[in-house]
Parts: sequence; structure tokens; C-alpha cells
Amino acid sequence: MQHVISLHNGIPVRRLLPDPAEPVLPGVLWGRFDEALTPAFWAAQVWMKELAGGESFGLGNTLAEEVAACLLGGHGAPAEVGLAAYGRVREAMRSQAAVDAGAIEAMLTIPLKVGQRMVRYRFARQRSRQLGECLARIADIDEATLDDISLRNTLMRLPGIGPKTASWVVRNRRASDEVAILDVHIVRACVHIGIFGAGATPARDYAGLESRFIGFCRAAGIRASLLDALMWRTMRSVGPSLAGLRPASNPSSTQVRSRGKRACPGVVARAGTI
Repeated sequence: MQHVISLHNGIPVRRLLPDPAEPVLPGVLWGRFDEALTPAFWAAQVWMKELAGGESFGLGNTLAEEVAACLLGGHGAPAEVGLAAYGRVREAMRSQAAVDAGAIEAMLTIPLKVGQRMVRYRFARQRSRQLGECLARIADIDEATLDDISLRNTLMRLPGIGPKTASWVVRNRRASDEVAILDVHIVRACVHIGIFGAGATPARDYAGLESRFIGFCRAAGIRASLLDALMWRTMRSVGPSLAGLRPASNPSSTQVRSRGKRACPGVVARAGTI
């Protein structure tokens, strides 16, 4: 077994993970928790995130606001730009009885302040039309009567909302572990682990890849919502270079040796056998 120890409120807390050579899924070994991007690494990261209180996902207070946030932050829009656009539109949504496509487009054509820069939102016309129609139709969705998958499928009937955006809305609204937000960062991490094949493309098989991702989470005993968020943040920060690393060449090794930088921040113990 591998011993993972983290400090929680100043007290050492231990988590046991399977031996690195054991499979978490057929053909996918756990690997060592101190090796970047292995299944054991991600399991340790999720566990430590849960110790710290988990994560708050919601960007809006209502379903309409969440749809606005996720649509404006969708494909092609950097996260910071999407959030800036959403912040502007959300202010109007909260102060006005109704916001139509024309008003949204007018807001999105004005440069946005992102950090110290002023940037333009690339998809002002297209997404303003989509969001305007979404807001007009969203009152017809009785969210309380729908389970997570049904809500995701219902949202996909709205203009501009594909499976990734719909899953993002559902995850944010409900901290759902029944859906996955399969963007490029999640795909890179899953290809590295071996959950997805090298040519994995959500556009061609979103349902199949999502099923594999959630199956992996269940086999590893970790929450899909937290893993999705942690993978996104980690892979986005390290870029594509780290994803080229290979898991430890000797995954059954039971000694942890110093490598300069820790792959698992906050882990203060070692892997061993019992």
C-alpha cells in the first residue's frame, strides 16, 4: 500500500492508496502518488482538496446565470475573458427585467478589462444571439423535476449548448458527479493516464469518453466533479509539456526518493508497503 499523509488543521491525516503496480482499471496502473499525473497522484490531490473543504463550483445564482457564464466561457474564449464577459452580462441580468440579444451584443462589443489589459470578446454577435434565445426559453425548464442527466439533455436543446457546456452548467449547479466537462485539458490528462486513447476527440464520442472518465472515478473512489476541476486547473497551468511525461518506469517501487520538487503539494509522508 501507499501511505499519503497530509496536514489538516495542523494534524497529520493518513490516506492509503493501492500499490503502484495494482490496476485501477484494466491496463491502467495506479502508479505512485508522488509521480505527476498518475491515477494515484490525482486520487491524492482530490483527497487533499476534500480535506480542505472541497470546492464551490457555481458561477451564478440561477440556472439562467449559470447558462450565461458557461456559454460565454465556452469554446474559444479564454477563461478570464469569458468571466469578464459574464460579469458584465450578469450585472445587466440582475438589474433589468429582461435582457435580449441586442443588449447582450452591445455589452460584448465594448472591450473588457482582463487584468491590466483591455480585450475584445471574439464571439459577440454569435453568442449574444445564442444567449438571448437561451434566456428567452430557460423559464420553460423545470429544473427541480429533472435529474442530472435529464437536465443536461434538456440544456442541450438550447442554441449554442453542446454536451460540454451543458455538463458544465449541471456540474456547477449541482456539484454533480454524473457528468464530465471534457475540454482539451481533461482529455490531455486522461490520454496520459491511459483512460482515453491517443486520438480521443469529445466531438466524435462525448458520451463514450464521459463514461470512461466517470468509470475511472468510481473505480478510484474519487468524485468526478472534483477531479474534473483539479485536472483542468493543473493541466492548464503546466501546459502541454508536462503531459508528455511518462509514469514511473518502475511503478512497483515502494521507496520515495527526493526529486527536488514535490509532485503532490501538501503531502508530507512517503509511500511504503504494509
